[in-house]
Amino acid sequence: MKPWDNEKTCKFESLNPTKNKIMRRLLLFFFMLFSGFGFSQNLDLETFYERSGNKETPRYKETLEYCRKLQAASPKVHLLSFGKSAQGRDLPLLIMDKQGFTNPVAIRKAGRTILLVEACIHPGESEGKDAGLLLIRDLITKKIPIKLLDKVSILFIPIFNVDGHERFGPYNRINQNGPKEMGWRVTATNLNLNRDFLKADTPEVQAWLTLFNRWLPELFIDVHTTDGADYQYVLTYYMDTSGNLDPEVAGWSEKTFLPLWTAKLSAAGIMAFPYIEFRDWHNPKSGLEKDVTPPMFSQGYTGFRNRPGLLLETHMLKSYEKRVNATYQALLASLEIMSDESAKITAIVTKADKTCSSESFRKSPFPLRFETLTHDSTMVDFLGIAYEEVKSSISGETWFKYGDKKLSYQLPYFSKTRPVMTIQLPEAYIIPAEWSTIIERMEFHGIRLYRLKRDTTLEVTTYKFSNPKWQANPYEGRHPLTNFSTEEIRVKKTFMAGSALVDLSQPSARIIIHMLEPKGMGSLVSWGFFDAIFEQKEYGEHYVIEPMAEKYLKDDPKLKAEFEQKMKSDSVFAKSADQILNWFYMKSPYWDQSKDIYPIGRIMERRQLEGLKKIATLQ
Repeated sequence: MKPWDNEKTCKFESLNPTKNKIMRRLLLFFFMLFSGFGFSQNLDLETFYERSGNKETPRYKETLEYCRKLQAASPKVHLLSFGKSAQGRDLPLLIMDKQGFTNPVAIRKAGRTILLVEACIHPGESEGKDAGLLLIRDLITKKIPIKLLDKVSILFIPIFNVDGHERFGPYNRINQNGPKEMGWRVTATNLNLNRDFLKADTPEVQAWLTLFNRWLPELFIDVHTTDGADYQYVLTYYMDTSGNLDPEVAGWSEKTFLPLWTAKLSAAGIMAFPYIEFRDWHNPKSGLEKDVTPPMFSQGYTGFRNRPGLLLETHMLKSYEKRVNATYQALLASLEIMSDESAKITAIVTKADKTCSSESFRKSPFPLRFETLTHDSTMVDFLGIAYEEVKSSISGETWFKYGDKKLSYQLPYFSKTRPVMTIQLPEAYIIPAEWSTIIERMEFHGIRLYRLKRDTTLEVTTYKFSNPKWQANPYEGRHPLTNFSTEEIRVKKTFMAGSALVDLSQPSARIIIHMLEPKGMGSLVSWGFFDAIFEQKEYGEHYVIEPMAEKYLKDDPKLKAEFEQKMKSDSVFAKSADQILNWFYMKSPYWDQSKDIYPIGRIMERRQLEGLKKIATLQ
């Protein structure tokens, strides 16, 4: 049984249902009694952030205590756990629904869409936690219109990286203006959750994927604090509107949501601007650029799952109070738009899911990689801060020293992208049973799989790799494969019982493609899941290969010419006896024919796939 199949297993073990029910009634009674005197009289629902004079953020324990108060204060709010961290902490989830539903089926039957807000994926960036708690509190107390819940239900993750959150201290963000103390960027195992959405190495992201697949929210918001340059904006944001997104999802994001959202922020006095990424990292004069977000990032991932994803980045040098307020207004504006656009966005994401399952989707060339156009930009007004370039006597570099004077100027904005690599999609992929780690990763993503019931020999297309190069330093606990060449080949191979068929005719098609196509953005190949196939496991002794090489050169003029060319063109090879003799070993029938061959097959014909489904079981 999965945790979601039984609501009680989702609740924190520390909650006493009987005691909680009594407390809820008492708090609700006192709240109703004193609500006529104004919210300031109801100190019980004042947040830790407010009590600190808007300068501090609560620890994990204090956050959960306040979440329980919200649950006790309103039957519309439920506190659940959607998983466990590496150190065994519960991953908290607040659900706020007009009728108190905690089941997505019931909520959607009631005609409501779902907004998922995530905070503290980087716990040093805690505005989302405090703003989200304020928003839910203000909905309970009707400080903001409760009618907003008529069409929308809220899922709120106040702390995603709970272990990193508890590495609490005043020195975790060197370039940030408050709060007084905060959590640490990465998990207890030193991994960044916002690089893990595709590879899913962490228990936290694995739990998040289960949550996402069950709820499939119509809008996702991830709250961060930026670093980098100084400028006037309190809030920057990023929402993908190109690349691999479904055209209608991208169109709604660009032409409906963002114009309405930025207008609401402006009316609330919030200065906002698209996410600021200078072409040269610290140099404003270099201009701004926008790239296609890969699915290892949260909002990139949700976009590939046909759901709009909004990244919020408050400016780290603004006061914590201003950053929390900007986040609050951004969440409120999003909720208002979701309320007004509920039916429309539901229809758009439903259609996008169907499009991914269509034959026309699979028959069209699929773009795998994109580039930002460097010759096509627009000039934008930028509200910056005056700075000077200073030559460092310490590091020797030129650095940018910001002052206090506000400065407005125009910058080129490079936001247009184009595909630079496309592929012809298969009808399905087949994953050999022995690659169970890959099958497991597909299951985390909620991807529909069929398992072969018996050993089956198939002819499939796949790839042969050459010239692999790995990154020297580790990245997110792995040594990524950064460069390689591929050649498409056909192979005849026996797939054992338990091998997994992955039909591309499903809503998750875009994620499947980028996971299993070696040159996809953040593919499992690039993350090192298949490194073993590049290893040579058998070798020949020199005394065996020397006479074999002599015979090959004598009997095969073509091979001799190839060898002589190799000796001339590769000086390292020419000086290495091991490389030379291994080259002849590679030409022999003893060579491992599976080395450098991608084990996952591509099934190109629907007829072949349908035949295989007859001897497979749907999981």
